[in-house]
Amino acid sequence: MTLRSGSGRSSTRGVDSVDTSGPTDASTFTLVSESGIGLPARVIGGALKAGRLLSRGISRGTRWARDTITVVGWLCVAVLVIALPLGVSLRWIEFSVAGWISLVLLVIAVPFLFGGKSYSVTFALTTDRVVAGTDAQASVSATNISSRLQLPGRIDIPVGQGLVDLGLPFMRPGQVFEEVVTIPAQRRGVLDVGPVTTVRTDPVGLLRNEMRWADVKRLFIHPVTVSVPSTSTGFIRDLEGNPTSILTDADISFHAIREYQPGDSYRHVHWKSTAKTGRLMMRQFEETRRSRMVLALALNPQEFANPDEFELAVSSLGSLGVRAIRDGREVTVLTSADIPVGAKRSVRSIRSLSSQSPSRLLDDLSQIDMAPNAMTLEGVCSLTSRVVNDMSVVVLFCGSSVTPQVLQRARLQLPSDIGVVAVLSAPGEEPSFRSLSGLGVMTVAILDDLRSLLARYAG
Repeated sequence: MTLRSGSGRSSTRGVDSVDTSGPTDASTFTLVSESGIGLPARVIGGALKAGRLLSRGISRGTRWARDTITVVGWLCVAVLVIALPLGVSLRWIEFSVAGWISLVLLVIAVPFLFGGKSYSVTFALTTDRVVAGTDAQASVSATNISSRLQLPGRIDIPVGQGLVDLGLPFMRPGQVFEEVVTIPAQRRGVLDVGPVTTVRTDPVGLLRNEMRWADVKRLFIHPVTVSVPSTSTGFIRDLEGNPTSILTDADISFHAIREYQPGDSYRHVHWKSTAKTGRLMMRQFEETRRSRMVLALALNPQEFANPDEFELAVSSLGSLGVRAIRDGREVTVLTSADIPVGAKRSVRSIRSLSSQSPSRLLDDLSQIDMAPNAMTLEGVCSLTSRVVNDMSVVVLFCGSSVTPQVLQRARLQLPSDIGVVAVLSAPGEEPSFRSLSGLGVMTVAILDDLRSLLARYAG
């Protein structure tokens, strides 16, 4: 081994002892082993490090190639790799020409990739809520933040399963490109818009350079609704504070006087009647009910003849729910939830939609859809009676496939002392309202029928 002194003093090979008197100035001593035992370890360590670097480089190169080279580009690369060597070696002019053309196209395409990060892009929806059948607007702005002229490019905006693309022109340094994009919203639902992507590609489409600039934005497409009369009148009138036929010993609506029974509270003794009869007489009251409107919709496709009936049912529910919320009613909106196939016979499930505000309710209605494993109307009513205890009015929404017998069975699942109305969506049939064994059945062919029928039977 060799003992080296950092102060410039001579080292001694094979030293048996070291002078311990030490130098007069500060020194650094390094012990260097000359044995060859550590050499294999250093070689292996270096090889492993080089392997990791090579693997990382291959991974990055593969990712770059996958993201940059298009299908046409890979075809061009294959022609270059296969046709050019064959043409040169076998002197096939056709193969040689194809190979050289592929090489020239690839070389020309490379400059079009430069400048992908030279843009600053902003994207915003004018509104994130629209009504089905209308169009939404979005604004896109791209700025050349570099100090060089940028070649033409493209902006891609994913809209649901579709794609909206905008062409970027030649842009000088600092130039701003602005465009308003129209997003069609023909059917109820929720669309994910974005992320906005700038794309640089050559005219042939061999190579492409993409960069994402904005987050995904959600566009809620609300169901079509109409303005309906107040829910405080008609056959779905507000029952809050109104007495019912149920008698109770403590309430605010006086009904009659009866004799004392063990367990009655002395606070409700009617002293004048007690003095006249000589027996202890008690006040009896009619129970008043706090109003809660329940709107229930089953999502099983067997209860709707076609998707248009389902959309009409959703719009009817939305129209009545929005009006009830604006009237200050306590509203509970329930739909059947999708059930896993394996648990279909043993699990029952309903979902409560938000009724805090009209917009929140319509947002939730935008996301529902028919599900083959969802419960039917009868099952929804059965579970509703277990979940909601203070309901006074229940409105059921269903399609024309629901028969009167099914409606009667659904009515039996609900308490007998509450009002129940069924709104039957049946395009093409005559609008009507009829009574059916303790429940009202309203048939609507178009959404405006709901408004006219509610106005006709109000009062």
